[in-house]
Amino acid sequence: MKTSKEFKEAIQNYLEKRAAEDELFAVTYKKENKSLEECCNYIMNCAQSGGCGGYSDNEVFGWAVHYYDEDDIKNIKSVSGKVIVNHSVELSEEDKAKAVEQGMERAIEEAKLQAKKNLAGKVKLSEEDKREAKQIAFQKVVSDQKEKLIMKKTKKKESGVVEDETDLFSGL
Repeated sequence: MKTSKEFKEAIQNYLEKRAAEDELFAVTYKKENKSLEECCNYIMNCAQSGGCGGYSDNEVFGWAVHYYDEDDIKNIKSVSGKVIVNHSVELSEEDKAKAVEQGMERAIEEAKLQAKKNLAGKVKLSEEDKREAKQIAFQKVVSDQKEKLIMKKTKKKESGVVEDETDLFSGL
């Protein structure tokens, strides 16, 4: 199995940063008998033999450094497995505002569907009464959802919590 590009990049970025900050490791990292591909295979072998479903960054990066430190670690065969690489995404203010708007629209649509389910078959009305009731209910749902989201956002800002704006919609 060939190692994913993202996994290789994460390992390589860590090792290069460490080599730039640590002169002794910089020498170790340049060993000709070592390769990034084999390092990734070593990490995968360690993870597989460990038997856990996930490992911390420190554990994974520790295995990478250990691979380069130890000369007797060589000819590591690849193993089959799946790696999930955590990424940190920085959103612009415009992207955050767009995500909030999309979240609000999603929450409103979900609330409309729930209101429709709750009202279905419970009341006998004329077609005109139904249209009017739906319009009023829709306006109420939209108003309530907007108010909830604004209140939640305001509370987070007041408490000084700085989180991804899309978290506003968890639990709705």
